[in-house]
This record gives sequence, C-alpha cells and structure tokens, in this order.
Amino acid sequence: MGVSVFRVLFSLLLLAGPALGQAAVVLNDEQQAYLAANPLATLCVDPDWVPFEVINARGEHEGIAADLLRLVAERVGLQLQLVPTAHWDDSLAASRAGQCQLLSFLNQTPEREAWLIFTEPLFTDVNVLIAREEHPFVLDPAALAGKSLALPSGTSIEERTRRDFPNLRIITTDNEAQALALVNERKADLTMRSLTVAAYTIKKEGWFNLKIAGQVPGYENAFRVGVLKGHEPLRDLLNLGIASIAPAELNEIANRHVSIRVEAPVDYRLIGQLAAVFLIILLTSLFWIAKLRRLNQQLQIKSQTDSLTGLANRAALDSRFAIAHEQAQRYGRPLSLIMLDIDHFKRVNDDLGHQVGDQVLREFSELLKACARGSDGLGRWGGEEFLLLCPETDLQQARAFAERICARARQQPFASGRPQTLSAGVAELVPGDTLDALLQRADAALYQAKHEGRDRVCVRVPEGWPQG
Repeated sequence: MGVSVFRVLFSLLLLAGPALGQAAVVLNDEQQAYLAANPLATLCVDPDWVPFEVINARGEHEGIAADLLRLVAERVGLQLQLVPTAHWDDSLAASRAGQCQLLSFLNQTPEREAWLIFTEPLFTDVNVLIAREEHPFVLDPAALAGKSLALPSGTSIEERTRRDFPNLRIITTDNEAQALALVNERKADLTMRSLTVAAYTIKKEGWFNLKIAGQVPGYENAFRVGVLKGHEPLRDLLNLGIASIAPAELNEIANRHVSIRVEAPVDYRLIGQLAAVFLIILLTSLFWIAKLRRLNQQLQIKSQTDSLTGLANRAALDSRFAIAHEQAQRYGRPLSLIMLDIDHFKRVNDDLGHQVGDQVLREFSELLKACARGSDGLGRWGGEEFLLLCPETDLQQARAFAERICARARQQPFASGRPQTLSAGVAELVPGDTLDALLQRADAALYQAKHEGRDRVCVRVPEGWPQG
C-alpha cells in the first residue's frame, strides 16, 4: 500500500492552474469538421525533464506534461503521435523543420514566436535561484558580475538570462539534473530552475546542502503548448481542452509525479526526516520570497521619491501627470499646474553653505505638503523648483491657491534666518492640450514672475484665449 509523503507540501508550492471548467468539451460544427479531417497531431517533447516529462525506456511519453496533454487530447477527441528525439535541442530543431505540429510544455518567447503560436498556460510554476547553503541570498542577479550560472541549453530561461543579465557567465548543460549537480559540486555558483523540478531533483539525489537563494521577479513559468503557425484551429481545440481541466485535476496529476510513494513496510522515521527537510525548504523559500518582495516594494518607493525632501520625484510626477491629463481630457474636467521656484536660492547656498540650503528645501517641502489638498499631486521638479498638479481646479482657483502658498511662505521663518519667498507660474489645461504644451505655459508664467521682480504669481494661457 502506497503512502504519499509530500502531497500537501508540494501542493503548497504549485501555483494555481487553469480556471475550473467542465470535463465534457462541446465542439461546434466547424471544429468537428476540422477534427474529422485531422484526427491526429504529431508531438515533440523534452525527452529528459523529470518530473515534467521524459521518454522512458519503452519509448513512451510520461510525466506531468504527458498526463496533462493526454487529458487535453482526450477531452477534445484528438490523437497524439509522439515524434521521439534524443535531446530538447533536437525537439526544437524538429519543430522548426515542421516535423511535429506540437511542442509540449514550454514558455512563450519572442524567439519561439518566429515559428510557433501558443495555447493558454497548461501549468504555472515559479523559477528560483539555487545555490549551495553557504551562498548569500541574491537580491539582484545584475549585481553578480562574473558569477557562473548553470542552465540547460535551448531553454527559455537560457534565452532570457543571456539577454537580461549579460554580466553572468552561463554554463550550458544537457538537462536539469546536470545543472544542479554542477552547483552541488561547486563547478557553478548558481542555477535557475523551476521550483517543482528543483525540489524533485534535490529530493531524488539527496542534495540537501543546496538551498533556494532568491527569486527573480518576472521569471515565472507559464508552460504552454507550442503549435506550428498555420494551425490555428488545432491551437483553439487544445485551448478548449485546457479550459476544461479543473484545479483539483491539475494538482492530482502534479502530486502523482512529485510526491514520494513508500511501499510497505513503511519507515516512518525516514518519512518524518524527509518531510521535515522539505518543510524547512518550503518555509525558507517562502520567507526569502516574502523578504524579496518587501525589498522590491521599498526599491519601488525609493525610485519614486526625492531622497532629500521625501516628495515625489520627477519620474513619479510624470506618471501622475500623464494619468491626470488623460482623465481630464476624456471627461472634460479642469486641471491646472502650479510651478513654484524658491527666490534667490543660489544666494543661500553661496552665503550659508549647502547644508543650510538643503534644510531650506526641506522646510519649503513641509510648507507645500501642509498647503496641498488631498487630490493634489506634489513633487520636487528639480533643484529648487516644485510642481503642484491640481485636478478639478480651473485657472482662477489655481491662481488663488498659488497666492495663498506665496503668502504663507512670506510669514514662515526658515533655517537661513532670512525672508524666503516663492515665485509661481500657473497654467490650465485646454481642450486638445498636450502635456508638453501645458508644462511650457506654466514654465513661461514662472519665468515671467521671476522677470517681473519675484515673490508673485503669474498665469499663462494659449494665444487667443482670454486671461480669465
């Protein structure tokens, strides 16, 4: 009697599969006619990619991909004919040459789109970086200049990694197990593999000195079936079958191949030790993945924030500005810009030093934050310039708002010990306005305020428009 040891653990590792669908697939007349004329499709696979797929000693296709493809074909009434190959590279070559209509279980990439169209995902899984236990956690592969990364040749991960991380030294192998073996033997620093495959191979080979050292965002696997271009009806048939697979069916197939089965008599002590090891691997990976996500969120915030003032930086303002502009134009709502500049700021830096100048910038930032309304977008535009994005605000309202800000600046003490004032330029969006045109008018109004003596607000409208 068999006992499934890691069924629960590996179910937690698997991402959600295709949406719940009906087991019976109903074909329309056109699809039935196509199937009657084309009852058989030729298939190329990876002959050595356990537990996803392998061609066994009897020449049969088995593994997670094999079971899923058979289920899809059965649901739509299609017969699959395996085209045996010795290596994944051979399967790619056979597919390019048109010797097989289908190429199983692969990620969609621009290179493969040259000759293939793709079904919806059949199975999803994350890719993780695997290293020896002494290797530090990897936050960004771009920082690993000169490190070696072992990858099976001809895979989408090899293609993408060479493009995205040219600083890494790629060592190609014939299969997944060889890539992990090179890391285990210290002949490579890292490998990047599917979490399902990595867990299966580490368990099978007993390489418990390996660990999950990081996850690269955007490198998730979405395994599809590649279909030769010109065979769109075949692709559509397969999609019907894929949509019919329920998550419970997908997980049952995955657990059938990833879980360990122990025949009686059962060594429960060994089972407990192995379960504990994989629980540690699971918890460790989840911890580091969560930490990585938090770090990425912090980096995202930093990339959108001015480090001195804590306000939005120019990149964040550009993004907010584009959204507000599109909404105002679409719904015909008012939108105004206020561009502000600290008067005679260079004198502060020259006379009192940059530390005092930085403090003055921070004090103006706090003043503007106190003045800004909840819907306004406030940021540092550059140097001593600030930008206020004012939705639902027309030109006269924006001018009055800018006047209040300038008046408040006149009354506030600053670290410089001197009176500090602001000049402001105001512009309102008009129908058909571009972002650049609106910014140029606000900038021109600010220049006018400076030219006329500073510590004032000027407005600028397009030629031919009333000043309001």
